[in-house]
Amino acid sequence: MVGPSLHFSHVNLQLGAQDILSDVSLTLAGGQVHAIVGPNGGGKTSLVRALLGQMPFRGEISIDGVQKPRIGYAPQSLDLDRTLPFTVLDVLAVMQQRRPAFLGRSPVNRQAQDDMLERVGLAHQAKRLFGYLSGGERQRLLFAQALLPRPDLLIMDEPTSNMDLAGSQLVESMVAELAAQGVTILWVNHDWEQVSRVAQTASVINRRVQAHGPAKDIMRMLMQPEPA
Repeated sequence: MVGPSLHFSHVNLQLGAQDILSDVSLTLAGGQVHAIVGPNGGGKTSLVRALLGQMPFRGEISIDGVQKPRIGYAPQSLDLDRTLPFTVLDVLAVMQQRRPAFLGRSPVNRQAQDDMLERVGLAHQAKRLFGYLSGGERQRLLFAQALLPRPDLLIMDEPTSNMDLAGSQLVESMVAELAAQGVTILWVNHDWEQVSRVAQTASVINRRVQAHGPAKDIMRMLMQPEPA
């Protein structure tokens, strides 16, 4: 089954008197990997948060083609007090179940969680405190929780920015696998070579849509040297 398509129509977003997004219009097909690229502060994360309903905006955003789609979200970081005595398994419990984490994991979720930690290379860290994980390990965990349960739409905000090469390659491989299964993937990404390898389309966002099209063509355009 192909995942949902995404439609952004004349999206405008302000913080105070500052324009963050201005008249952003995009249509992204279902079942493909779409990359959002652009400079820091250009509004990429704000666009994602508007899509998730976390920021107020003007205009229209719709998710079409799948009734009640399951949405997975891998943020760049997790605003969690690292002094809290939360283990890796506790974090998964907090982010996946309604049952309070101090009561332990829901039996329904345990096997899937164990399997996903194995897949992302964190099985040996399951009982380690979240605050002791490295930046790359925390991002592996945030990526893992976004896939539980398997989403129809996966939204990722620079999930490999602090990962080593092995972690980055793992995410690429799993994203390709999900895309082959029809999952729609929206990936905010600063690594242009990675975008060229994994995405079908790319959008350059800097307040507005600066460019949109096949990822390889967009990346080739961005990599061209400035004229003398």
